[in-house]
Amino acid sequence: MNILMVHPHDLFSKEEPWTTRIRNIAAEFKKKGHAVKIVYFPLKYKAHQQRFFIGGIEYIPLSRRVGVLPLIRNIGFLRKECADADIIHFQKCFYHAALPALIAAFLGNKPIHYDWDDWEIKIFHCSGRQPRLVGVFLSAWERLVPLLCDTVSVSSMRLREECINYGVARERIASAPVGADLEVFHPAISGLFVRERYNIIEEPLVSYIGQLHGGQYAEQFIRAAKIVLNRISSVKFMVVGGGYRLEELKKMARDLALDGSVVFTGAVTHQEVPLYMAATDIAVACFEDNDITRCKSPLKIAEYMAGGKAIVASDVGEVKRMIGGAGFLTAPGDSQVLAQGILKLLDDEPLRKRLALKARQRAEEQFNWANTAENLLKVYKISLNNVKK
Repeated sequence: MNILMVHPHDLFSKEEPWTTRIRNIAAEFKKKGHAVKIVYFPLKYKAHQQRFFIGGIEYIPLSRRVGVLPLIRNIGFLRKECADADIIHFQKCFYHAALPALIAAFLGNKPIHYDWDDWEIKIFHCSGRQPRLVGVFLSAWERLVPLLCDTVSVSSMRLREECINYGVARERIASAPVGADLEVFHPAISGLFVRERYNIIEEPLVSYIGQLHGGQYAEQFIRAAKIVLNRISSVKFMVVGGGYRLEELKKMARDLALDGSVVFTGAVTHQEVPLYMAATDIAVACFEDNDITRCKSPLKIAEYMAGGKAIVASDVGEVKRMIGGAGFLTAPGDSQVLAQGILKLLDDEPLRKRLALKARQRAEEQFNWANTAENLLKVYKISLNNVKK
């Protein structure tokens, strides 16, 4: 099968790390013998930027400039690229990528699949003051996109419910939760390099790994760190990731007198994440209970499990279903109970080891990119049948 994939962001910038989903799915397709092209939109696009291959997958950069002419050019380009494609797959509803993909598929009579992994309008409203008209457009567009596609995959049961509410037929919806690369994230990886780098040799290390943007809740982790350190002063905490909230979170740590106990690494490449994860004893995924978190299957949970980590996570949305008893669940939005969960695992090393083993098993059995790719290939057949009819 020839698969043309379209993603609205920069696949090679650590400023947009959420692009790991499409790259991993594409890699699994390639392993299964399919031909894959990925059209993406670099942050710093240069005119006539050349396409290239990595691991047998062709990457094609396009401009994300706003305007009618760039949009028309991108539609024309995708129209040509989809000529030999059996199916077009696009992720996220951002119009600069989704609209050209939809129009190119329509003009070329090609089946089109939408991979819906986040409720973007909710994230938009969570990201500070935003232009009202942009929000109105995004809300209407996000509701319309699933109806324009042959099939839709969703990362959570909540998004599935939204699809059905919008009018998408149940048989056209497939489950595609996040996964992890079981070779990249593995319990056998050494974290010594990271521990030596930050002079954390013997102390227990508790880590939060993820983006520091809107819809992320690392402030709960920092408040929980203060509570834990009041009881066990030798523990070290680490926030691994970057984003516009980084300086705000650093200030919070300073105000709580946590200097020296909480390390902020800033943005790291996705290739470095497994090393930071390997260095940690307890991995934390803290969330509030809201529309954003109810619709997520958090990537950090899948990667924590693949890395064989003892996990403390907020019980919201897909988290409980993903962990399946392989972690310690706490009430969302409550730093006090989050701290209690961390303390419980710090005090009970045998429990940490049991949860770590079970976490790895969950990743091997279900939450890996091979399973996600297989689910997508099954639903592609429905898209292909729709076009044939």
